[in-house]
Amino acid sequence: MTVLSSRPDLWTLDPDVLHLNHGSYGAVPRRTQEVMAGLRAEMDANPMVWFRTVADRLTTSRLELAAYLETDPAGFALVPNASAGVTVALATLPIPAGSRIVLTDHTYGAVRYAAERFAKANQAEVVIVGIPLEADDETVVSLIAERLDGASVLIVDQITSGTAKVLPIDGLVKAAHERGVPIVVDGAHAPALIDAPAAAGADFWTGNFHKWPAAPRATAGLVVAEQWRSATMPLIVSWSEYEERMPERFDMQGTYDYIPWIAAPESLRVLAALDWPTRRPQLTALVEEGARILAKSLGTGVAEVVHPPATMRLVELPSSVDLSGGDALKMRISRELKAEITFTGFEERKFIRLSAHAYNSPADYQKLSEGLPKLLA
Repeated sequence: MTVLSSRPDLWTLDPDVLHLNHGSYGAVPRRTQEVMAGLRAEMDANPMVWFRTVADRLTTSRLELAAYLETDPAGFALVPNASAGVTVALATLPIPAGSRIVLTDHTYGAVRYAAERFAKANQAEVVIVGIPLEADDETVVSLIAERLDGASVLIVDQITSGTAKVLPIDGLVKAAHERGVPIVVDGAHAPALIDAPAAAGADFWTGNFHKWPAAPRATAGLVVAEQWRSATMPLIVSWSEYEERMPERFDMQGTYDYIPWIAAPESLRVLAALDWPTRRPQLTALVEEGARILAKSLGTGVAEVVHPPATMRLVELPSSVDLSGGDALKMRISRELKAEITFTGFEERKFIRLSAHAYNSPADYQKLSEGLPKLLA
């Protein structure tokens, strides 16, 4: 198999910094930035013409992004991020008083907050299902299924953000639907890491394009099953309020900045030029080796996760490391080591969540492993 070389030249990232946390905010390729700059210049040269013609451009972009996900374009809308997609789903689904909104203890914090808001507004209850980090697919489905009695909705991650674990969405969709429970899939990390991520038949699926597809930030998709489309409305009431079809209903949100949505397909073309199907497994090997090297330097290990995602791994931190200072330690690492990483935790364990994208190389992880133990000592 041909080994593809690192391509930092395709990005404008600071070459003096170790960028090892693509999973949080992504990184926009140079080509996409240039497309955005051209669109912004065009918009500011004549705003009236821009807003008269932007709807057609949005349609073109939306259809490309739906095709990338291999999903029905009639049920695909653009939203700013996956958290917004989950919020739309919760605003659409009936949540009777006394019912349950079921989550797991891996759920992204903002999604949990959304569930708590809608539970409070509807006099419902949020139920958190504990899922061990090392749980296999059968165990995950079993633990969640046994808590679905009285549930009005199940919300699950496709790839957990804090614990970098791929959940068995096919099995969870089946278990939920067998019990008559709608399921919302938070696929924030799924595009470009899971092929056809919205194909499992969830009632609602939402995922970010700004992460692994490297599209501009504030670009995400919402896929809605046919039975819910007529009732699904955008969070902002604007001029598209009475559009008959769901996707167009979400397109025009007043003077929203549509440039990221229109430019997003350019990033998909960058991934295609990078031969992403070949590169993705090579990035898996890269982040696995990088995680092993870092864990060895810290005297710890790499978390054993049954189905880790293609480009993220958890490296355990020494128990002596204090993360109570919030972002202070990350800022110190950024300042002193010129490295961008993120910390996560689960139960009593603390981790570094390492990422890999096409701009990374083995030297990045080696440099981090040389400097981080001294700083943490």
